[in-house]
Amino acid sequence: MGTIDLSDWHGFTENPYPYYAAAREQGPVHRVHGTEGTFWLIVGHQEARAALTDERLVKSPDAVGFSSLEGRIIGPNLLEVDPPDHTRLRKLVAREFTMRRVEQLAPRIEEITGELLDAMLPAGRADLIGAFAFPLPIIVICELLGVPPGDRDSFRIWSHSIVAPEDQSEVEPALISLGAYLDELIETKRREGATGDLLSDLIRARDESDDRLSAPELCALGFLLLIAGHETTVNLIGNGVRALLTHPEQLAALRADPGLLDGAVEEMLRYDGPVETSTLRYSAEAVPIGGTVIPAGEVVLVGLGAADHDPARFHDPAPEVFDIRRDTRGHLAFGHGIHFCVGAPLARLEARIALTALLDRCPGLAADTSAGPPEWLPGLLMRGTRTLPVRW
Repeated sequence: MGTIDLSDWHGFTENPYPYYAAAREQGPVHRVHGTEGTFWLIVGHQEARAALTDERLVKSPDAVGFSSLEGRIIGPNLLEVDPPDHTRLRKLVAREFTMRRVEQLAPRIEEITGELLDAMLPAGRADLIGAFAFPLPIIVICELLGVPPGDRDSFRIWSHSIVAPEDQSEVEPALISLGAYLDELIETKRREGATGDLLSDLIRARDESDDRLSAPELCALGFLLLIAGHETTVNLIGNGVRALLTHPEQLAALRADPGLLDGAVEEMLRYDGPVETSTLRYSAEAVPIGGTVIPAGEVVLVGLGAADHDPARFHDPAPEVFDIRRDTRGHLAFGHGIHFCVGAPLARLEARIALTALLDRCPGLAADTSAGPPEWLPGLLMRGTRTLPVRW
């Protein structure tokens, strides 16, 4: 075990993987001091996978005397509750958010993708995030949940302020505004008996005991599905395209053999995935991990990106190599265990459709180096850039 001060990791935000590798050489678990406090960080793959299923590392901050801003303002969501509450909520969501429902979205996702490319391509260059990678998943998730089109711009502002704020003072007002919006939207759907969208179906959903979701539970689920349902896909597409553009031999291989697409998406998730660390866990008791004992009552982060660059798991080729033919089984980009991302099938589907159309319609796609260096998202949660200038 070592102690890390993030202020000493210069250049960490732009490329955290060498720092994770150096830490891993000293051990799989480290105590970290950051701008938002002290926590424990797990950087080894085996240890991360075990931690994600360890019941002693709880998700509810209330269980160990903590609280979260999101929980206080909006209510505890799936990522902030433990069984049996988590089991009940997850079952209700999974029953409505089925694989069949996701697969039925494919034609509409293809249509949205085509419309966005139609608008983007005549200019010859664009910010791929703003013109394509962001609007695609936000339109999809808003339509899926039944969010009116005119409200998407407000939601975009709130989402950015919550997930990757330029200043922490943005977070609370954005949460308050989004929470109030969701409360009103849910009440409107309930009053009008709305049908045909996921949020309306969740309003009517009942479990085996004939219990419905409470108003705070519905608001919290709407919050999680809206935020997680698009932010991960934005950065999956953005980081994936960046990886292809900086590895032209891999891009050429994918163009030559579109059958490599599924493997390419999985390697994008492993190589530079959209979620750098898990959301918070808390040690309900002393937990030994990788030869280190994490005391009770501590904050724990599982380094998903760090684990997916562990040579003990990904070594053929070395983890820092981007190889779309790699065996990526076991990567942790969407987590592991009972908190595995419920929206993973949708993110994968959107990425496959988006990349297929983009590569097909932009045979000359390249980075627009005249735009200057990228601005990476701050913090340890999301991995991506605010913009991705490209030309074709």
